[in-house]
Amino acid sequence: MGTIEDVYADLDADVSETEFREAVEAKVEQMGGLADEETAAMLIAHDLDGGEVETIADVEPGLEEAKFLGKVTSVGDLRSFERDEDDAEGHVLNLEVADESGAVRVALWDDDAVAAAEELEAGQVLRVKGRPTDGFDGVEVNADRVEPDQDAEVDVEVGGDDTVESLTLGQSDVDLRGVVLATDEVRTFDRDDGTEGRVSNLTLGDETGRVRVTLWDDRADRATALEAGQSVEVVDGYVRERDGDLELHVGSRGAVEALEETVEFDPDATPVADAELGETVDIAGVVRSTDPKRTFDRDDGSEGQVRNVRVQDRTDDIRVALWGPKADMDVGPGDEVYCADVEIQEGWQDDLEASAGWQAAVVVLDDADPDRGGDSAGLDEFGDGETPDSTDTNGTEAPGATGGDVDDSGDRETFTGTVVQPGDPVILDSGEETVRVETDADVHLGQEVTVRGHRDDERFVAEELR
Repeated sequence: MGTIEDVYADLDADVSETEFREAVEAKVEQMGGLADEETAAMLIAHDLDGGEVETIADVEPGLEEAKFLGKVTSVGDLRSFERDEDDAEGHVLNLEVADESGAVRVALWDDDAVAAAEELEAGQVLRVKGRPTDGFDGVEVNADRVEPDQDAEVDVEVGGDDTVESLTLGQSDVDLRGVVLATDEVRTFDRDDGTEGRVSNLTLGDETGRVRVTLWDDRADRATALEAGQSVEVVDGYVRERDGDLELHVGSRGAVEALEETVEFDPDATPVADAELGETVDIAGVVRSTDPKRTFDRDDGSEGQVRNVRVQDRTDDIRVALWGPKADMDVGPGDEVYCADVEIQEGWQDDLEASAGWQAAVVVLDDADPDRGGDSAGLDEFGDGETPDSTDTNGTEAPGATGGDVDDSGDRETFTGTVVQPGDPVILDSGEETVRVETDADVHLGQEVTVRGHRDDERFVAEELR
């Protein structure tokens, strides 16, 4: 083949060879002999190949044209509409196209839409050429041309259930099941057009991770109707990015529906000892102590509230500041908590503390996992797996079942509390009193135990522990 044929054979453009030859001849004439046919052919090919992007994540609204390879993950319904100018009927079909970097919605129009509705299906690999725009659900591409490529491979799973781990930037039509980890109040804001918008947030978790869910306008009130621990399904959500993290958004087409079945959540936390100043991390551990709620006046004259709790895992402990509505959480010593997106700040006396503001999620966990967060602490079962009851070894009621009391055998006392510090000394907290216990028994953080012994100044010398 000649030079022009060789260049044209490698060209990925929607032009015929005749049109390409005519463009090359025009380019040679335009340059007045400064370029031969080979140079002109390469210049024309470069112009026609413009807009090629490496991955779908590189598709941006500012591009005049984009060409990319992707796999069809879903095919929407063919919709008809009337055009304003001549009342002619138009057609549109939306595809969800993805590669390893993300997903994008591709809109096909009129005859292309009708043909695609009959011929395309999920799992096909397409070469797409079109104009990116900023659509309602993120970046969309108005396609000029789509062609199946049976030889190309794109490593994207099709047809599986959406999980937090599987979410990709630009993905739409997301149906995700998760457990509510935290809810937020509805906030209002002013749009550029002068109208008032409304927004709220949820944090959802599943077996693969957690994600922040943003609810817009009419959907914003849904957050106030849900409670932490409730299992729900987000229907027809779409994925966007904020501060480098993926978020799942729910607009007028989406919904958050309650589920009867329970969705499991498996948190992954950073050991407290590894938390560093300025980081935003997730921590998990057992509540060692709590402080009373405090109110304060903000600079704008409004009233705020905060409560500090100390959380300990197997590596260290840290004060966690619960701000706003989180200060009213029902959490106390012995509870295992998961604190997501807390900011590590410099606290009192140069100690680090974790700030749980409106963007954070704080959850009391029902099911303990001793290995949660690597070296972080979970609640260990009491002894042989049974929780201590309120009877002593003789079958009589132990007066110290909810704290410390004098035993009827003299100055011996019984005290029941939660281990908030193992080691030497062991520290127990009953919710009303904290005591230091001298014992050789092997106890674990978060374990509820009953000790019997006597007081010696500020210590409790244990003669028996169970």
